[in-house]
Amino acid sequence: MLEEGWPPLLTASEVAVALRTSRKAVYAMAERAQLPGVTRIGRRLLVRRDDLLSWLDERRAASPGSSRR
Repeated sequence: MLEEGWPPLLTASEVAVALRTSRKAVYAMAERAQLPGVTRIGRRLLVRRDDLLSWLDERRAASPGSSRR
């Protein structure tokens, strides 16, 4: 998904690819403050890669049969 080779700030399009959703959905999530690490420069939306990765890791579902603490 997000390899270390990705830039530290991701565009809405890159976030959409990583989340397998649309740019429109990324913008909507940002408006509702549902995405971490969002920075706006003018009309441009950028997301800090490390914040997004941490956020995704926190929400990862446990595999069936494993116990997650």
